[in-house]
Amino acid sequence: MLPAAAKPAFEEDDALFRLLRQIDLAPEASQRMIAQALGISLGRLNAQLRAAVDAGLIKVGTRNGPDRRQRYAYVLTPRGAAAKHRLTDAFLARKFAEYDALHAELTGTRAGFSPLKTRTDLMMNNLSPIPELFVSPESAQKLKMEAADLPSWDLTPRQVCDLELLMNGGFNPLKGFLDQADYEGVVENMRLADGTLWPMPITLDVTEKFAGTVEEGQDIALRDAEGVILAILSISSKYTPNKALEAEKVFGADDLAHPAVNYLHNVAGPVYLGGAITGIQQPVHYDFRARRDTPNELRAYFRKLGWRKVVAFQTRNPLHRAHQELTFRAAREAQANLLIHPVVGMTKPGDVDHFTRVRCYEAVLDKYQPSTTTMSLLNLAMRMAGPREAVWHGIIRRNHGCTHMIVGRDHAGPGKNSAGEDFYGPYDAQELFRAHQDEIGIEMVDFKHMVYVQERAQYEPADEIEDRENVTILNISGTELRRRLREGLEIPEWFSFPEVVAELRRTSPPRAKQGFTVFFTGLSGSGKSTIANAMMVKLMEMGGRPVTLLDGDVVRKHLSSELTFSKEHRDINIKRIGYVASEITKNGGIAICAPIAPYTATRRAAREMIEAYGAFVEVHVATSLEECERRDRKGLYKLAREGKIPEFTGISDPYEAPENPELRVDTEGQEVDFCAQQVLLKLESMGLITG
Repeated sequence: MLPAAAKPAFEEDDALFRLLRQIDLAPEASQRMIAQALGISLGRLNAQLRAAVDAGLIKVGTRNGPDRRQRYAYVLTPRGAAAKHRLTDAFLARKFAEYDALHAELTGTRAGFSPLKTRTDLMMNNLSPIPELFVSPESAQKLKMEAADLPSWDLTPRQVCDLELLMNGGFNPLKGFLDQADYEGVVENMRLADGTLWPMPITLDVTEKFAGTVEEGQDIALRDAEGVILAILSISSKYTPNKALEAEKVFGADDLAHPAVNYLHNVAGPVYLGGAITGIQQPVHYDFRARRDTPNELRAYFRKLGWRKVVAFQTRNPLHRAHQELTFRAAREAQANLLIHPVVGMTKPGDVDHFTRVRCYEAVLDKYQPSTTTMSLLNLAMRMAGPREAVWHGIIRRNHGCTHMIVGRDHAGPGKNSAGEDFYGPYDAQELFRAHQDEIGIEMVDFKHMVYVQERAQYEPADEIEDRENVTILNISGTELRRRLREGLEIPEWFSFPEVVAELRRTSPPRAKQGFTVFFTGLSGSGKSTIANAMMVKLMEMGGRPVTLLDGDVVRKHLSSELTFSKEHRDINIKRIGYVASEITKNGGIAICAPIAPYTATRRAAREMIEAYGAFVEVHVATSLEECERRDRKGLYKLAREGKIPEFTGISDPYEAPENPELRVDTEGQEVDFCAQQVLLKLESMGLITG
């Protein structure tokens, strides 16, 4: 037997793994019970405990159990929990390698379990449990109390989505937010530092101010919007990314027309924190709880029903008849059961809200055979990254126990770029998925573009209709569907189910009955407030909907009195206006906003908030700077020219004029009534008011 000093390193790792696992399972157990469970002496246990405490893997606390002779209790630290996950990988890899060697010795053939790097490689069976990042409930209670004293970061909605899928195994093999080496590998070539395929940067972006208060080697608590501690991050890396490079590599172009690129540059923080996650509890969802399943819950469900092959249908849109036919065909082609797996986290701005979509799904679920089909909701924050997104979706569905996935034409495409062209080719996503299909571990089922053949009263793949010159082919695009909803026009039964149309009409009534926002922007003195006041009176005269005016000066007095005129505070002021306007719009009212709003990114943020509930009509009051200075009733331009007002828009601070507003008006030489009438005509042409 080797002396202790000469023991192989893996034996020490195995001993540490067993110790950490036992303490996580029974943190209140006495030393004697721990030693018995591990099959070692008390002396050996004490030596291991001291080494683990010195390494920061275990923390000594006061024991609350009934045996008062045992004064101390031991609990895993966040670093200990992360070490346990890492050591579990190594332990399983060695055990499977030993089994493989024994299998070869006894049978002459290998079992096929090696070489192995991580537990991901072990999960060859889609029904086997996959690793999660949660500690035991007992350890979670202790960590939650200790985490209350740690520096904490309040997670954004996107970060909450990412954290949930990290903790429950949806992002397996990731053990936390990417450190710099993994991030750079993913951006450059879709691979982690160890070579594992992973196409999407999963990063914790924070402000420079917060980043300045933490260091590598430190633990921080991660909280949701209500302040509940969900996890602990052990920071192993703090770095400033090259966001332009990330946009080019991940999304194909550094173009702000892409929603994820806009988020990257104008919403996400400038500093990334990477490190292992110790999960304490899942985020709480109060909606559709029976429809939300973790990867292991879905795997257990498939295992119980004996589903060996499962095809996933990824969607962020309501289900119509073409989708139903597509899913039927995909399941038949793959000879698999069907998982309808819609995204209910963050999708593309302007998409139908997930509450409406889930009601639509549930309304038509009885059109499917319940013994072969199920539905589960995925709390994923989509990036709309096209080809990379398809590969990412494949890995996520593999983790959820699926063996096949439908990949559509222009899968997860964000629409048009700044030049008016599609960001990705129609089949780019399918090609990239196919190139990595074996490594993803899930088979692709090609999306068939389904169209309705009137003479045969059925849906058929568009590229398989041989007699297309002799039949009538019908199809309604998403744009056409939205137009019909907006204008209250008929939506034929061959296109969608009456139940789905009814749900969509509930939340998308004709535009003349919806709330909307008119957002005036322009230089100080351009005439915004004057036109806005005239508009308010004209709309109130028409009646039908409540009208609220959010004038820049009035908002500054009542809503943003504590704010200065720095860029940061101007952004906050506009976002406050956007939030209030979105609430007015959501509740069927008309909001008229008249701030200067000099920055494109902030106006876009306001637009996205409001367009979730109704129309956003941007009106650029394009009066020239010279005319605004001539009108200068308050003397502000004069003071700005003299340097007495710093950061004054148009003089010492830029005004970024809208490139594509819904309407542009110039008040120079025009009557107020004429300008207001131009806005009214625009609203009428958009169907927001009736003629």
